[in-house]
Amino acid sequence: MINKLSTALSAIVLLAFAGCASTPEPTPEPPKPAPRPAPTVSKVGKVTVASTVNFDFDRYAIRPDARSKLDDLVGKQLRAVTLEVIIAVGHADRIGSDAYNMKLSVRRADSVKAYLVSKGIAASRIYTEGKGQRQPVKDCKGSGKTKELIACLEPNRRVESEAVGSAQQ
Repeated sequence: MINKLSTALSAIVLLAFAGCASTPEPTPEPPKPAPRPAPTVSKVGKVTVASTVNFDFDRYAIRPDARSKLDDLVGKQLRAVTLEVIIAVGHADRIGSDAYNMKLSVRRADSVKAYLVSKGIAASRIYTEGKGQRQPVKDCKGSGKTKELIACLEPNRRVESEAVGSAQQ
């Protein structure tokens, strides 16, 4: 009986050791892979840049101060923009007939377009129109062609340019 007992005990010990040997130690989990960097997607945003240039009385030639504003528009403000369109809207003061002022405002817008084209902007990207004297920004008292009235109405003799495009951010 002792022999059987010792055999049984040996079997139990062997099974215990065998069980320990067959149960593997928990292995550490492999390190998780580093998170993938977010895909670089360029965000495109609409950009609108505005510029206003003024003109001398009864003229559509671009003044030197207006050239510097337009140069700034082309050189600095539109540098990082994929241009879609530039809208140049010409205006006139109230001195003169409606028909004359309409033609003058169109000529002013066209002169801005020609200048922008000379700076490398595609003519097909520039839309022009004239508003004549219909949208004044300054109201002045008086009538006739006095120096004071002409000076007062200068803000109305303008071309407002608006460039629309998209920029990479």
